Parts: sequence; structure tokens; C-alpha cells
Amino acid sequence: MADSSLKGGITEQKTLFSPYKMSNFNLSHRVVLAPMTRCRAINGIPGQGLVDYYTQRATDGGFLITEGTLVSDNAGGFPHCPGIYNKEQVEAWKTVVDAVHAKGSVLFCQLWHVGRASHYVYQPNGGSPISSTTTPISNRWRILMPDGSHGKYPEPRALATHEVPDIVNLYRQAALNANEAGFDGIEIHGAHGYLIDQFIKNGINNRTDEYGGSIENRCKFLIQVIRAVISAVGPNRVGVRISPAIDHLDAMDSDPQGLGLSVIERLNDIQTNVGSKLAYLHVTQPRYTAYGQTEAGKHGSEDEEARLMRTWRRAYNGTFICSGGFTRELALKAVEDGDADLVSFGRLFISNPDLVERLKINAPLTRYNRRTFYTHDPVVGYTDYSFLNPKGLSRL
Repeated sequence: MADSSLKGGITEQKTLFSPYKMSNFNLSHRVVLAPMTRCRAINGIPGQGLVDYYTQRATDGGFLITEGTLVSDNAGGFPHCPGIYNKEQVEAWKTVVDAVHAKGSVLFCQLWHVGRASHYVYQPNGGSPISSTTTPISNRWRILMPDGSHGKYPEPRALATHEVPDIVNLYRQAALNANEAGFDGIEIHGAHGYLIDQFIKNGINNRTDEYGGSIENRCKFLIQVIRAVISAVGPNRVGVRISPAIDHLDAMDSDPQGLGLSVIERLNDIQTNVGSKLAYLHVTQPRYTAYGQTEAGKHGSEDEEARLMRTWRRAYNGTFICSGGFTRELALKAVEDGDADLVSFGRLFISNPDLVERLKINAPLTRYNRRTFYTHDPVVGYTDYSFLNPKGLSRL
């Protein structure tokens, strides 16, 4: 059913550019900046480049989600990703948050642990990456190394049962740190083959303890992380991202639809138990891949994908964000058909800092340069994309 409301006795159709109340936040439109790794936080510290990048993409009443932000010194798998686990990082993020708030935007911090999607070079003292399993990511995938080359993923170390609560506490402390930095909320990254997804998916998780086997056991780590973060910042400031039907980094499950519904059932239960809704559920479309939109039919037809997302959307009791390969037309349709409350954009937001304005007036979009996605220059391929308005000021 399409999302609509009554205004003056007339049914008002909701669009991508209609206001929306997400938790306690009054948004002026429904275009969201998706979290995207950009590798510009030199030595893990957000600098002026990040201030410029996020404020360029901020609009009055807009909603932005940061790139994956590391919860500990062993959580990374890319060079120069920002962290939120020490005082210097917290102080640096304050400058970013203040600048985004000055533009009138809401900013959530995405908490991230890559698990086995790492390498010895990113681990303290050259240790093994941690995971739910000892099975490495296959040779289908390559990891970006600090020197710009690509390497093979090594064999991870499976967390012992007694170690899992320590990792849960890392998320809780990171949420407290993000709160201190002034973020409006937290997104828990439970998607795309990273640590939480490595517990959820039965194509990866081969454990025989209380965190393996049944869906209930495989979801246990995610639910513990959610509850820990809620204890730190409150439920209405917590969003969760999942990708049940995506095989990125070998993150496959034998029953994606059932897995998604099981996670959603548990999220709904949490909301009932705490007496408050979470900020949102953020789900990535199956058509997403790290290297661009999949070839037609690779993961099923558009109709099949839409049916899958619609099933999850109808099951979840709260704000539902879709992401993954959306065009203007697909985003408009998703909101107007009631299949999404908000739509997040990634790659298009990289090359179009004023994407909201361009989408609203249906202006041409600047093409992105994939070769500069993960370079470390604070300007080139990062903050040097042009605006429709030469002064770089949104007219929204």
C-alpha cells in the first residue's frame, strides 16, 4: 500500500521528497547518504577532508550515515578507515559532527568490525583476523592492501565462546564514544559479509556452540550487539543494517528470505520488550555488489527482488530503508509504492555531492570515477566533484 496521509481532507501522496519522521528526527526528504568506505581518515583519525566531504552532502533536514567506523584496533580491513575507539578519534569526529549539524542534517555513526575480511597487516602485532569460523574468504575476492595492491584473505581465527561477549562490549563502548562525539545515533553494520554477517549466514558460520547451528543461535551475536548498543544510547537512536540475500565476500545463506524474516522477528520483539521502536532497519537489495550493479538476472529478476524486499518491509514494524543500485526512478517508485520509507544512495552520492537537489529537479548526474574510490587524497575523487550551483550551496 502506498504511503499517504490526510491533509485538509485530501489524501497526500508521499514521494522521495516528502518530509518523514524517523524516530525523533524530522527529515525534510527521504534521500539518505549510505555508508561507504572512502579510506581518507589517515591513521584512523578523521581530518578536514571528512569535514568537507560530509558537509558537502548535508542538507537541511537530511539524513547521513557515516562510512564504516571501526570499533577497535583489530576491526579494520581497509587502509585509513576512521575509528571511534580512542579519545583522539572521538575529538576528531566532533568537528565533523558539528559541521554537519550546522547544515541542519542528522548524522548516524555506522559501527563496523570486518571480522575475517581483514589481513595480518591490519591486525595488531600481525595477528590473525577473528571470525565465527576458521574458513577464509575464497580466492574469488581480493583484499585492498595499504600499498594499493590486492592480496588474498588469510585464514581467520574462530572466536572462542567466552570471547564473544568481549566483542559485544566493543560495540557498546564505541556507541558511548559516538554519543560523546555528538552523533545523533548509531547504525550497526550487520551486512555485506563482515563480522556480524559471518555469524548470521549459514554459508559461513559452521560453529557447534551456542552461536552456531540454528537461526536462533546464529542471530544471537547480532541481538546481543543490538541490546548492548541500546543500553548505551537508547533504542530510538539505533539503526540496523542487514543483507540477507547478498553473497558479498562469500556471505551466502541457504534461505535468505527466512533469514531476513527471522532477524526482523527478533527486531520486532526487541522493540516490544523495550517499549520503543528502533530508529530504522536498513536492508540492501540483492542487486548490490562491491563492483557495481549485478548483471541482469544474476540474482534473479527485478520482480523477484522487489517481492523479497516487500516481504521484509511488510514484516518489519518500523522505518524501513532500502539501498543498493537505486536510480531516481527506482527510488521514486519504492517510496510511492510503500516499499521503502527512505532510500539510501552510495556511489551516486560520491560524484554528486548535491544529489538531493539533482534528484529533485531531475538534473543530469555526474559519473563517478571508480579508480579514486579508495585512494587517500583528501580532495581528489573525494571533495572535488562539481555542484550544479557553482558556490556548492544547496537550494533546498
